[in-house]
Amino acid sequence: MTTVMVTTITDPAGGGDAALYRLLAWTSPSYPVGAYTYSHGLETAVEEGAVKNRAGLVAYVRAALGRGAGVVDGPLLAAAWRAAAADNGAALDEVAELAAAWRGTAETALESSAQGTAFASVTASAWPEPRFDALKARHPRRLVHPVAFGAAAAWSGIPLHPALFSWLGAFAANLVSAGVRLVPLGQTDGQIATAALLPFVQAATDFALVTPLDEIGTAAPMLDLFSMRHETQYTRLFRS
Repeated sequence: MTTVMVTTITDPAGGGDAALYRLLAWTSPSYPVGAYTYSHGLETAVEEGAVKNRAGLVAYVRAALGRGAGVVDGPLLAAAWRAAAADNGAALDEVAELAAAWRGTAETALESSAQGTAFASVTASAWPEPRFDALKARHPRRLVHPVAFGAAAAWSGIPLHPALFSWLGAFAANLVSAGVRLVPLGQTDGQIATAALLPFVQAATDFALVTPLDEIGTAAPMLDLFSMRHETQYTRLFRS
């Protein structure tokens, strides 16, 4: 007689299969938010010779995670998640308005708001939730990606830590994917870069969990300069 053992894989933080399924869907490259069209200034960094190889790509993404958008978007996501989990609409609206204003360049503002708008639209259609619909209606085309994601995650039973970790990991992975196309690098180099970024995604997640919004700020002026120069770059593949 043969015994068959079946193992069910669930979210280790306790959200269950349904929550994990949504998290995997929402952070998949196939989720239609248009992430593949943005490089976060990386296209100019490659064009100007600042990023030439895998090591340079890892350094760029590391800076974005640890001194740039990562140290702002992570705490914003956490604040949105906590406000949504508490059903505190006023606090959530405050986070949404602050996040909409918190961008250093026109292109990074577009990058976050356009992805947030796309995420809100497809999520409201595919995973309907009345509270999310109301949030979307209160902030038409102004919900930035981390805030929309954080609120949706809270209302879908996705615990905060995996929501943060997955969103930041997807942010890093998208920049690596852009770098693979721009430098260019091989797919194996891209995966080696992704593996090397794990501790920095973990550090950005830990930072976001404990940092209040009145203490966040960026310290990556070169990333902002690359983003500004990308606006007038003669030939380009990406929107940022």
